[in-house]
Amino acid sequence: MAESWTAPAAAAEERADIRRIGFDALGTALRRGWADFMATPTQLVFLCILYPVIGLVAATLAAGREVMHLFYPMAAGFALVGPIAALGLYEISRRREQGLPASWVNVFDVLRSPAIGSIVALGVALAAVFLAWLWAADAIFAATVGQLPAGTDLRTALFETAEGWRMIWLGNAVGFVFAAAVLVLTALSFPMLLDRGGGVARAVATSVRAFAVNPLPMAGWGLIVAALLLLGSLPLFVGLAVVLPVLGHATWHLYRLVVR
Repeated sequence: MAESWTAPAAAAEERADIRRIGFDALGTALRRGWADFMATPTQLVFLCILYPVIGLVAATLAAGREVMHLFYPMAAGFALVGPIAALGLYEISRRREQGLPASWVNVFDVLRSPAIGSIVALGVALAAVFLAWLWAADAIFAATVGQLPAGTDLRTALFETAEGWRMIWLGNAVGFVFAAAVLVLTALSFPMLLDRGGGVARAVATSVRAFAVNPLPMAGWGLIVAALLLLGSLPLFVGLAVVLPVLGHATWHLYRLVVR
């Protein structure tokens, strides 16, 4: 499918221009993302990916009470690696934008991208950030609730002790720092690599400049992503089969609205 990759080689070296956008651009991106999802539904693909992962996490938690405290950090930390899961969706949106045939099968075309090396490198970096977040969450638990007497009920420890509330406040504060850093560094990095190629540093720098030029709209985008991921997770994670594809397509369109 060589015709799918039409970006000129020079684009990989050019400094991308950043447009100023308003909050209305976020609605435009979401509407276009929804249109892509309706035209090329991929919820079955995401269900096939989500439920084995959820089952593995559940089995791990069931295997020992000592890791039960990591359930929330694992669920919340999914947003840190969400851009990796959305790569195939960016490709579908890109093909539809160019008038090329697009179906769920095209999610695998990313593997043939000229920028696959940079994409993998950035993906590995995000995976490392996710592991660092789990380590930090475990350390916070050990320094707070982990100091309570053995056998203390987890619900009681969390909501009826000073240690529990310290863990909640500190854990969410540290989690916010991780999420904000990943959002700023990678919100537009993967779409740019897929679209223009080039190196990881250039893509990340472009994403950072997009936040510098549009701090409030881009922060608003982060809040929208967090809210939709939370809503999609509530009914036993089933809603993520729709939320994740829509957000993935919408992120591509946000990239196109911001970067020129």
